[in-house]
Amino acid sequence: MVLYIVGVLSIVVGLAVSIALHELGHFAPAKGFGVRVGQFMIGFGPTIVSRRRGETEYGLKWIPLGGYISMSGMYPPVKEGGRARTASTGFFQTLVQDARTASADTIVEGEEQRAFYRLPVLKRVIIMLGGPFMNLVIAVVLYGVLLMGFGIPQLSTTIGSVNECVLPASSERQECAPGDAASPGAEAGLLPGDRIVAIDGEAVESWDDVTGAVRPAAGEPLAVEIEREGAPLTVTVTPLLTERFAVVDGEVVEGPDGEPVLEEVGFVGVGAAFETVRQPITEVLPAVGDNIVRVVEIIISLPQRMIDVAQAAFGTEERDPNGPISVVGVGRIAGEIASLDTIPVVDRIANITGVLASLNVALFVFNLIPLLPLDGGHVAGALWEGLRRRIAKLFGRPEPGPIDTARLVPITLAVVLVLGAMSALLIYADIVNPVSIF
Repeated sequence: MVLYIVGVLSIVVGLAVSIALHELGHFAPAKGFGVRVGQFMIGFGPTIVSRRRGETEYGLKWIPLGGYISMSGMYPPVKEGGRARTASTGFFQTLVQDARTASADTIVEGEEQRAFYRLPVLKRVIIMLGGPFMNLVIAVVLYGVLLMGFGIPQLSTTIGSVNECVLPASSERQECAPGDAASPGAEAGLLPGDRIVAIDGEAVESWDDVTGAVRPAAGEPLAVEIEREGAPLTVTVTPLLTERFAVVDGEVVEGPDGEPVLEEVGFVGVGAAFETVRQPITEVLPAVGDNIVRVVEIIISLPQRMIDVAQAAFGTEERDPNGPISVVGVGRIAGEIASLDTIPVVDRIANITGVLASLNVALFVFNLIPLLPLDGGHVAGALWEGLRRRIAKLFGRPEPGPIDTARLVPITLAVVLVLGAMSALLIYADIVNPVSIF
């Protein structure tokens, strides 16, 4: 239980640091460009503790589902002599006007030039992209630590298991029975822990070299050079012709009828042991890129995935282990990893590091969605404003001025309600039917 709590706390602390650095990604360029920042908060809801330093209040809040900085003049005022365009109902008009009023209240008299909306488009984009960029940097650093520092499990040239007998591919049995033929590996005397050095004089660099030599050599004696407890040894192994499921890139090949395809191959009956191998720096960015692609795929299919989550939460469906989970789910997984006494402590730390890296990739991608109040929504608004100004200049039209983003407050509210409902559903599902590594 203590280790479980340590795992959960590691994610809580890691998430808090990630959120703080995300907000710092907004805060630093905002201050650098002269914007007045009134608050720098980690979390939402009631304030736990806060302290004012200079013009900014720094603090922690009770709900650790994000953070924010409060910048002066997020929404532009109505043009002089103009009429604000608002939504069509009184309720939405009130929301828009309240947003404008709250924004105006953040502007200190005599410091109107420090308002966010007065910045050039490029500077606003830099400020809003600063947060997601920090999450990307964190993810790259953590992946670097994971891949280059800890390493990842890979098949080695060391034998990890030796089958006692040969079971047909179509057999549902998992254990040997009287009358089953001994596997070629067992007959040759191969043992777990033996390291294969060469086969028929050809040096072995990877387990793919082993399978590449064995599969086409059914019925042919092979001289297998091994190293056992530091001593060299050569044994003769004759692969047995057998049927096995055809596999390409780790996936079982299916025929036109949807059934797995069988192929005749040489079979020895040994399996590779895994060993942790440190990766070169060139593997870090591709790993981050692969994670980004997976997160994008999840977001694209999010409506269907949320339906699946609801069915799992309120029905009997199984949770998709590759589907979306909440902060509660991430914490539970971290707790389970930390409490695993079957793997070394260093491997548990590596796995939790990987969870934090993936979490930051998710924060990076999710915040780029072009919807308010997400960072991508502010970026999209700034870019649209810049495009309008370029078009006006191209056709000799008057300067259109800043976009009245306060009009989008009702849409922002709708997005917040949807995200809140999704978060509540995920949290509930992670309590009653969680994703587990066990």
